[in-house]
Amino acid sequence: MIHRKLLVPLTLALALLSACTTSSKHAGLQHEEFGATGVFTRSFPGTEKSACEAARRALLSQGYVISDWKPSVLKGRRKYQPEADVHAEIEFNVVCVADSKGSNSTTVFANAVRDRYSLKKSNTSASIGVSAIGSVSLPFGSTDDALVKVASETIPTGQFYEQFFELVDRYLDSVPYVQEVEEEKKAATAPPAPTLPATASQAATSTAPPTESAKKTED
Repeated sequence: MIHRKLLVPLTLALALLSACTTSSKHAGLQHEEFGATGVFTRSFPGTEKSACEAARRALLSQGYVISDWKPSVLKGRRKYQPEADVHAEIEFNVVCVADSKGSNSTTVFANAVRDRYSLKKSNTSASIGVSAIGSVSLPFGSTDDALVKVASETIPTGQFYEQFFELVDRYLDSVPYVQEVEEEKKAATAPPAPTLPATASQAATSTAPPTESAKKTED
């Protein structure tokens, strides 16, 4: 009877512990679920090329080095050192997509990945080989420093992307309106120019018999 009385509270405690563990796992996975938030997107007026050009200027104004640049895809990198032995690098990816066919608005998708590196030091001692006694290690040596990646994550902060989109909107006003796409569409859909019929004077000139001077030249 005593064992049964002890078994009931123990079972309840294990059940509560299991429930807490399960809830903590789900809480950690909530950040990895898809949502309807617009943290990483923003719609702008204009074409894909003009939106990505404004995004390129926005990144350049903040010290980013453009590593990949296409009319609708952009990638920039920036390195900084928040602490003495900690280095960080942000890779900023931008994709510009037209909202619909023939639309004059573009959706800009932004995503920033931050990698953190820690400085790792390793000491190496010098050694000298002596034929009589073998290898002898000396107290002096060298120190090798290497950066080791310790973390990598997508920046989820909405304020970070909000500031970027504000810069894009500011530089979008200074980007000249791009009409290359519209001109290419007009050139592709324009019908060929009609061939004008020959006039009477042109037809008479082409069919007239050779003159006397021309005959003498031929002779």
